[in-house]
Amino acid sequence: MAFSSFKTIGEVIKAFQVTYTESNFISEVQFNIPDYFREDLELMMRDAVVDNSEFAICENLIYPVLKEVWKTYRHHFLLWSHQSLNYDENLSGFPEYILAKRSPLGKVVFDKPYFILIEAKQDNFEAGWAQCLAEMIAAQRLNGEYQIVIFGIVSNGATWQFGKLEGEIFTRNVTPCTIYELDKLFAAVNFVFQQCEAQLNTLVAA
Repeated sequence: MAFSSFKTIGEVIKAFQVTYTESNFISEVQFNIPDYFREDLELMMRDAVVDNSEFAICENLIYPVLKEVWKTYRHHFLLWSHQSLNYDENLSGFPEYILAKRSPLGKVVFDKPYFILIEAKQDNFEAGWAQCLAEMIAAQRLNGEYQIVIFGIVSNGATWQFGKLEGEIFTRNVTPCTIYELDKLFAAVNFVFQQCEAQLNTLVAA
């Protein structure tokens, strides 16, 4: 059963016995956005077709933001695009993006732990979160002995929603971010990456 088979978040909650909660857990950690990024994004949103498909949303709006923040954390993490994630027949598929620990064997090795799962959806956030939460559960189970918080992001390019899976509790951040308030969006994404880095440092020290 592929991740995309799940259509509602309630369906995933019930199937895997996860508790659903809501709160504003995202804090803003300031990120210095380069001028070239602002100019390029403005040009793309004004003159290009950026959201006619989930592929377009990924390429034009989601990946550029993730990549810009990832550069700061690249020595610890790799950002994988459409990489196979398979736990069992009920939890398998290809998340849009996965943030994973950089393997000591090199950048070609897809290594655990997995920290962030990102899904792109054309305005269907219910289906997006169903798919993303299933992916987060798969990542949690694949991580095995690594007891870490898994973060999730669902976006239609313009609106970005955040969630986290901690043990058996899934929390969805109440307040979304938008690409029209770029500084707030980058600060939220930067917070998530910073949390992942802190967890990774804890694992390395253990």
